[in-house]
Amino acid sequence: MEKAYILLTVEMGSGKEVLNALDEIPDVKEAHKLYGVYDFIIHIEAETPQELKDLIDRIRHIREIRSAMPLICT
Repeated sequence: MEKAYILLTVEMGSGKEVLNALDEIPDVKEAHKLYGVYDFIIHIEAETPQELKDLIDRIRHIREIRSAMPLICT
């Protein structure tokens, strides 16, 4: 099982929309709101490294996300 955390910065006022979009992705295991430089931290899991990469790309394409910094666990 491949795991990663992603630090997200989102468009101001769009937190609810981002959480709704993340709720539709079953491989997103947790999402937590942050106060500081980043707006959210999410925990994701996938079966293979390629599936993890594809999942990160899918999350990055959510319209309201301005930046995504993946932290892949080894």
